[in-house]
Amino acid sequence: MINLGGHDDPRRGGFGPSPAVGRGGPLSGPRAALLETLRAQAAPTTSAALARAAGLHQNTVREHLDALVERGLATRQAAAPAGRGRPAWLYRATDADPDAASEYAGLATALAEAIHRGPHPVDEAVAAGQGWGRDLARQRGATPDRTAAAARREVVEMFDGMGFAPEADARAATVRLTRCPLLEAAHRYPDVVCGVHLGLARGALEEYGADPDAADLVPFAEPGACRLALAENRR
Repeated sequence: MINLGGHDDPRRGGFGPSPAVGRGGPLSGPRAALLETLRAQAAPTTSAALARAAGLHQNTVREHLDALVERGLATRQAAAPAGRGRPAWLYRATDADPDAASEYAGLATALAEAIHRGPHPVDEAVAAGQGWGRDLARQRGATPDRTAAAARREVVEMFDGMGFAPEADARAATVRLTRCPLLEAAHRYPDVVCGVHLGLARGALEEYGADPDAADLVPFAEPGACRLALAENRR
């Protein structure tokens, strides 16, 4: 069962330190990590999505982003108007490839919106992700004769190749997903995007011969990471 609650408390700490240098010397840890998150995005991203991922107040994130723009490490552009009020600002790292996957990100957002409007968005998203996960595992040469631990490690490697920057424990039972390739879409439609990601894990586990129902996902579980469980916790 996907847990869409998460823990979005702006009083909690931000990302850990990460080296980055621009005009004016080294960046602080949270600011450098925010830049790394921007670099990982396939499309320009709002401050609201970045704030939710970082577990920081949106005003704090805006201050970091303004500093990155001032130092030439990020750019911003106005989003297309949507209803009343000012359009949101969209941010991108200046050294990001603008053609890397922006079309894919736009398509993914459009599909997420369409599924979100349906009667059972989470179920449909998880089912779609499971089919995708099975296909990806087969492409990686999956066989169902692996141990459960080996199957989980294969799934972690698959997520690594997709840009999630996973950090797994020794058993590969609990995985921190420290990057989201579709952060903006996940912020707007977490039921769908995170449901697909859960389905990915379940479909791949099934192809490798592990229990797919053991997988669970808590989006935005902590500052800087979603938490993916690939096995039941041992008491």
